[in-house]
Amino acid sequence: MKVMPSALPGVLLIEPRVMTDERGFFYESFHAQRFAQLTGVTACFVQDNFSRSSCNVLRGLHYQVQHVQGKLVQVMAGEIFDVAVDLRQSSPNFGRWVGCTLSAANRQQHWIPPGFAHGFLVTSASADVLYKTTAYYAPEYERSIRWDDAAISIPWPLQGQPTLSAKDTRAELLKNADLFL
Repeated sequence: MKVMPSALPGVLLIEPRVMTDERGFFYESFHAQRFAQLTGVTACFVQDNFSRSSCNVLRGLHYQVQHVQGKLVQVMAGEIFDVAVDLRQSSPNFGRWVGCTLSAANRQQHWIPPGFAHGFLVTSASADVLYKTTAYYAPEYERSIRWDDAAISIPWPLQGQPTLSAKDTRAELLKNADLFL
């Protein structure tokens, strides 16, 4: 496993070691001890979530204000542009974002620590996304920040207008959002 830091401290790109031969491939998608040793993060994952989305579907930017979640995101089929936004007001990186391309082909994973919003845009015909969370989903504490908030200015690789959920069309601007200290 190879761990690469991003421009935002704590947000990591993880590349598993993949063994391939004439039969196909094998890789360990998660190993708690190795993850802790290489990232410095002792994460206790309690829930796995799986979504399938069509091209140009944008999900996010989501977070929970209580039962705050860390997320380990990977793509099982297709490709996405995956984004983390620092929502910790006390952070020198507050409001900054990082993004990466995750795909079934590159098999990379994105570690998004608690205190960050998460979102992704499907850039292939469809994408199957699997992510682990460190806290259970708590809909009463879920919040969303607008994907197109000028204060964050994420240059999403869109093909026209994105397809959004009703919840995401009602998302708050960063300046009006419930944030972390």
